[in-house]
Amino acid sequence: MPKDSGIIADPTARPSRREGVSTVPRVAWLIGPALVAGVAYLDPGNVASNMTAGARYGYLLVWVVVLGNVMAWLIQYLSAKLGIVTGRSLPETLGIRMRNRWGRRAYWLQAELVAMATDIAEVIGGAVALNLLFGVPLLWGGVITGTVSIALLLIQSRRGARPFEFVVIGLLAIIAIGFSFGVFVAPPDPAGVVGGLVPRFEGTDSVLLAASILGATIMPHAIYAHSALARDRFAPPRSHDSSPGARIEIPLEELRGIPTRRLLRATKWDVTIAMLIAGTVNLCILLLAAANLAGVPGTDSLEGAHAALAAGLGPLVATLFAVGLLASGLASTSVGAYAGAEIMHGLLHIRVPLLARRLVTLIPALAILAIGFDPTVALVLSQVVLSFGIPFALIPLVALTAKADVLGGYRNRVWTTVAGVAASVFLIALNAILLWLVLTGA
Repeated sequence: MPKDSGIIADPTARPSRREGVSTVPRVAWLIGPALVAGVAYLDPGNVASNMTAGARYGYLLVWVVVLGNVMAWLIQYLSAKLGIVTGRSLPETLGIRMRNRWGRRAYWLQAELVAMATDIAEVIGGAVALNLLFGVPLLWGGVITGTVSIALLLIQSRRGARPFEFVVIGLLAIIAIGFSFGVFVAPPDPAGVVGGLVPRFEGTDSVLLAASILGATIMPHAIYAHSALARDRFAPPRSHDSSPGARIEIPLEELRGIPTRRLLRATKWDVTIAMLIAGTVNLCILLLAAANLAGVPGTDSLEGAHAALAAGLGPLVATLFAVGLLASGLASTSVGAYAGAEIMHGLLHIRVPLLARRLVTLIPALAILAIGFDPTVALVLSQVVLSFGIPFALIPLVALTAKADVLGGYRNRVWTTVAGVAASVFLIALNAILLWLVLTGA
């Protein structure tokens, strides 16, 4: 945030009871940050993981998608709450509280690798979509996707949070239509869907796909980004200094003119709507593959799935699927780049020019496209990397939002913290099982 007088909000201030002020915006106008962060839950990595899971195992992993979405609601709300109450993102908060310089740099390195894995998935997905729609070579498709993402980020940096939200939400609508349409044309088997709600696996590969789905559903960079999006969206109209060591004098809601409790209520609606959309679309992707692609050779790749959809359900369904994939790549790569910039600024206190950073983070994805590595395999593996990065974002988030010296009267209730700890333990245990199965060849 811009510096001014050295005055900053007090994150431990007592919650205000003032409500009903005529100048306070309606709840609907306060919705938006979660919908932007929610695009991360519909990136091409999700598409590849869910399509592969449905094509290989039918309805087996339906329960993973549902469970991941339930956990995602809690995690994204906690992230937004941190940004709203403190006026700082999760990386900023960690950058202030982590005193050991080398420890902070090590934490930044793993977060940066996660952000790069995200970028690989999103750029490759956009490139594949351009290839399917227009026959654009994959490498050039990656360049085009990266260029469009820069344009979207320039909207955010020059026009502010609200115009950026409108653009991304528009792309979100295209994503939802593109990926959901096929389910209405060829509905899934209700009994199969119900059976898929029973938690179980079938071998190491199904565990790998479950970790991939969770890595694509609960994305570390979305946790980092949401706190920053909420901070930026509800930044006070008058600037204040959020730098380390700034003098704390004025409660943040006094600067905003909007009661914090009202913002948190709006945020619950925001997160609920975003997760309902993301969860429904992710489930539709898996069900579409389970109902129409299970057992069909070659459909565990995006190109094969597109061809099978065109042959089985018609060119309209296949084209809408490719359009949804393109919108997914364009929108999610912008959010991913925003998260990466926030991670570097918050943890290292360094701001790299947007264009320079974007060009650097494009290199791994373009290199993968240039050497001809299987795009779908790269997408699935990138989601596994994300899954291993989840605990490093989730554990600090749950710990910080439970602290009175961070959130004051808005700190987590006991059961909220218990739920957060349970989600963390589950995700860490799944990753440990996956690693053991792969290393032992079980």
